[in-house]
Amino acid sequence: MFTKSIPSLITIGNLFLGIAAIMLVFHGNPQLAALMVIFAMLLDGVDGRVARALDAQSDFGKELDSLSDVISFGVAPAFIMYVAAFQEVNPAAAWIVTAIFPICGALRLARFNTASGNPGYFVGLPIPAAGVVVATLALFYGDIPVIVLMVATLVLSFLMVSNIKYPNFKKVGIPRHAVWIVPLIVAVAVALGLLFPDHLAKILFVPLALYALYGLKKNVDRRIAKKKRARALQAEESAKSEHTA
Repeated sequence: MFTKSIPSLITIGNLFLGIAAIMLVFHGNPQLAALMVIFAMLLDGVDGRVARALDAQSDFGKELDSLSDVISFGVAPAFIMYVAAFQEVNPAAAWIVTAIFPICGALRLARFNTASGNPGYFVGLPIPAAGVVVATLALFYGDIPVIVLMVATLVLSFLMVSNIKYPNFKKVGIPRHAVWIVPLIVAVAVALGLLFPDHLAKILFVPLALYALYGLKKNVDRRIAKKKRARALQAEESAKSEHTA
């Protein structure tokens, strides 16, 4: 019975870290708050794999995961960005941008939960990736103009509810006999984060930002290819018309 509860306990750990991130940023520690969001992403990445390995998947776990994700990767990163960078700008603009991010995250999760089938990719930027990018991007508030941070937050919000396809790395499973190595991996990651709080968070920003931009690049490439095919087809039809005439 306890074994079947392990995935839900991991998800609750994800939720706890999201709540801790909110409290930490309001106590003036955005670096540690961003780390909490990163650790939450780590737990979010293994709870589903552990559930599949233990044959403990359930509708309850799926709903709990989504509710936890809204807090840890929607609300918490938005507050980190707001407290770190947005408080000195127009209050209305700051509140709107801060609210849009978790709202789009909730819409993204609702669409994911009601989607039929399992296409093997994500439609829209996954909220954990978007949340960690926002949380770590906030740490650069002293180096990046606040207007750029606001635009970046809005772009990430749009990417979550877009139809852009992103790779799904959750397909990589964990063998049942290797489930018990998960706590060790989490412990090592936490130790590294606590030893290098300033560097680790900023370093992880880079690959996740590239992941977010990857979807944009693929979307642009697909649109360019579609336009090229349309022009080629139009040219072929024009050539046929001239030949017939």
